[in-house]
Amino acid sequence: MTSEGAAPSPTRRVADLFDALSDTYDQVGVDFFGPIGSGLVQAVAPQPGERALDLGCGRGAALLPLARAVGTAGHVVGADLSARMVQQCRSELAAAGLQDVELVVTDAQDPVWGDTDVTGLDVVVSSLVLFFLPDPAAAVARWARLLRPGGRLGLATFGSPDLAWARVDEVFRPFLPPGMLDARTSGASGPFASDGGMEDLLTAAGYEQTTATHLSLAVEFADAEQWYRFSMSVGQRAMWLAVPPEQRESVKRDALNRLRETARADGSLGFVQDVRYTVARWPGVAGSERVTG
Repeated sequence: MTSEGAAPSPTRRVADLFDALSDTYDQVGVDFFGPIGSGLVQAVAPQPGERALDLGCGRGAALLPLARAVGTAGHVVGADLSARMVQQCRSELAAAGLQDVELVVTDAQDPVWGDTDVTGLDVVVSSLVLFFLPDPAAAVARWARLLRPGGRLGLATFGSPDLAWARVDEVFRPFLPPGMLDARTSGASGPFASDGGMEDLLTAAGYEQTTATHLSLAVEFADAEQWYRFSMSVGQRAMWLAVPPEQRESVKRDALNRLRETARADGSLGFVQDVRYTVARWPGVAGSERVTG
């Protein structure tokens, strides 16, 4: 809780943002999070009967295929910072007929589990979350303590950007605070800039056998206005909110005009999103004693 008049913490701001997004998140007709989440689950290869955790589960893009993969003999926990996202995820699980999936509201940077058992896990996944955290290195080290010996960590992060869309991002640049311009989070440098950077991040935390694979995801929009609705339904809304209200219409007009320059004859447009899947193992084999430090 913050004192009266105090600015909310960065963690609280992220929670508030995704609470606000929860109703429209992944609901505007753009096939984006589902393929990315499914690809992550495929990369980490959960087996029937395994115990698994999805950190930053959102509405369940990775959690639902993860639950299907481990089956009724396994057990899955989904965790998210946003209480509203957890509510939406619960509805998605019910609609899919997936039972016995636990959901927890907690911060992926330093999760607190209460009575939920998340020790000795076979699999931990986190899709498009790690770059939001204030200290990614500390987070992956913390997550290691949840894994059994030989357990796998699977991460989805963004790879190289589609250069055709860089001009759209440039529209926001003059308005973004330093945190959004941080090269570590943008992928311009640091661990999120390369396969090797991600491997170094995980190796430093004690993981081994790190591998990287990539998905080239074709993202399609019926027109530039659908892109706008999509951008307002995902984390990019924070970029719009960074623009002063009196300038948002002009920024929107500039962004849409730049998009229309790349549109097809029917007004549709698209880009290719490179998604990096990084999978690593915690040392040891099942049944051995694990030292976490």
